[in-house]
Amino acid sequence: MKKKRLWNLQIYLILLVVVCFGTAVSFWFFDFVAFCIAVPVALVISGLCIWQMIHMQGQIHGIFKKAMDQLDAGQRHYLQDFPLPVVIVNHEREVVWYSESFRDGIISGTDIYGEKLDLITKEHLEDLCTADGREISWKNHWYRVYGITTGEGEQLLATLYFMDVTELEQAARLYKLTRPSVMMIMLDNYGEVMQHAKESEKSRILGAIDSTLEDFISSMTTSFIKRFDGDKFLVVVEEQHLEKIIEGRFKILDNIRSIQTDGNIPVTLSIGVGRGEKTLALSEASARQALDMALGRGGDQAAIKNQTVYEFYGGVSKGVEKRTKVKTRIVATALSELIQNADRVLVMGHKFGDLDCVGAAVGLAYAIRTIGKQADVVVDRDKNLANILIDMVTKEGCGNLFVDPSEALFNVTEDTLLIICDTHTLNLLESIEIYNRCKTVVVIDHHRKMVNHIDNAVIFYHEPYASSASEMVTELIQYMGENCRINAVIAQALLSGITLDTKNFVLRTGVRTFEAAAYLRRIGADTITVRKLFSNTMDSYQRRSRIVSGAQIYKRCAVAESDMSGEDMRIVAPQAADELLSIDGVDGSFVMYENNGQICISARSMGAINVQVIMEMLGGGGHHTMAAAQIKGTEMEKVKQQLLEAIDKYFRDHQGA
Repeated sequence: MKKKRLWNLQIYLILLVVVCFGTAVSFWFFDFVAFCIAVPVALVISGLCIWQMIHMQGQIHGIFKKAMDQLDAGQRHYLQDFPLPVVIVNHEREVVWYSESFRDGIISGTDIYGEKLDLITKEHLEDLCTADGREISWKNHWYRVYGITTGEGEQLLATLYFMDVTELEQAARLYKLTRPSVMMIMLDNYGEVMQHAKESEKSRILGAIDSTLEDFISSMTTSFIKRFDGDKFLVVVEEQHLEKIIEGRFKILDNIRSIQTDGNIPVTLSIGVGRGEKTLALSEASARQALDMALGRGGDQAAIKNQTVYEFYGGVSKGVEKRTKVKTRIVATALSELIQNADRVLVMGHKFGDLDCVGAAVGLAYAIRTIGKQADVVVDRDKNLANILIDMVTKEGCGNLFVDPSEALFNVTEDTLLIICDTHTLNLLESIEIYNRCKTVVVIDHHRKMVNHIDNAVIFYHEPYASSASEMVTELIQYMGENCRINAVIAQALLSGITLDTKNFVLRTGVRTFEAAAYLRRIGADTITVRKLFSNTMDSYQRRSRIVSGAQIYKRCAVAESDMSGEDMRIVAPQAADELLSIDGVDGSFVMYENNGQICISARSMGAINVQVIMEMLGGGGHHTMAAAQIKGTEMEKVKQQLLEAIDKYFRDHQGA
């Protein structure tokens, strides 16, 4: 016969109390005298039962203690007097036995026989009974719990040992909170702000900047700031203060942006933070890399590098155009030397190249040929969105510029120079094989910097304020020597790229954009011919109209989804997104469509919303006003929900920005 557990007596005692009171009440209907006798008896029995239940745990403990006294001294030493608190539980996590040190040190002298282990921890027994154990928190103390098991199934017993690691945990937390991180701060447009300011105005602006930064640091008692250049600052901050800065989403960016200048040029900061490194030297190196990333994404934001992971905050304003062309001249000179030392040059863009990508590549390749070097544009005609431009260039006698990726790969040598235009991420390259085989790589791009950028480029010419890659190439051509020339057809190709990315010179246009366009116009670029490159078929127009008519407005964003397929959707969807921006009350637009088993999103804005930040939440990227994302292995409805959640998060994070 199975032995009954002692603590199950509580159930019988409760039933006895219920029966006694039930019997006493029943006498009320039959015999009042019997009722008067039964009630006191029931009260006495109930009192005894309650007293018994209250003291049962103590009695059970006494029984176990007497049983322990029957053991010899050696056995008692290993069980009752074990230096660590010990508890034994069964397969149902019920407490079967525990040592005196567990009773006094863990459960403060109470008795919990028959209680669930969940009273102390909900960790699974298999997780506790491992070589590393588990760390748990109980009554303001931390314990490392180790365990061993015996038996199987219903016969399983687990013996758990509790090691108090409270002091070690407190020391570890203090160590973590006081770990230093390095923060590098740079004024994005220091030269532009100071260039035309009066001397008195310069003093006021510098004083306002210094005062704002000092107020920012003064709230962190264990941090310091040091200016090491006219526009750069070094800050060492403890982890506990850095967490508060992150919680406040780097409000210093907004505070600096509020500084007024006579020229109405906003003062902005870029911040790079090196976090979680083993030494200050490594933190400083990470901070520099994070600062480069923040600047590469357009500035006015903070980038945190935690070993290999980046986090970004801010980035709500447009990149500030730098009017000086000193960097362009330096890059053009260095690029000319690389071209002269190469035996041939390959110019390559991104997959499904558009007018900007192909236009920039064509312009650069043709210019290189004029200075006596073999240059080819690597392009896959079957997967390209600018075939109309390629046909135009071919018709005008420049068709030998283009080469298929497989043919280009076959002709790569040790001295081949690869120039990548309009992208800086590996997964978007037209041919990753060509990139892997070429030892010398140059990158020319204007998109905001992504984490997985090409990191082995000899020249990484990256200007996020530029309107397009075609604008950057147009400027480079002007500084690559007197013999470097392009004709009217190539000028039209470059102008088409600028026109595409600026939406007919509406978005992201600066002084240098119009200067580049003027240069191309002087060479002979025909605006009417360029406009014809943007013509669409009737079918494409109807597709675009259907997408626009089915859009919904959500938080000043137009969201549309299309069930139409076809390669031209890569053109139709962005055009529909652009058209949605013309609707009153729409600051951003998102068009979703399916292509090759993945859900693609084309995102556009007029500048009020940073669509790049929203697309990065979905694994994509791009520019402040033009971005995209591709999501594999999911359905349209789920992607739409993810997009709406990303929009919600964007507005939560950027309220008041």
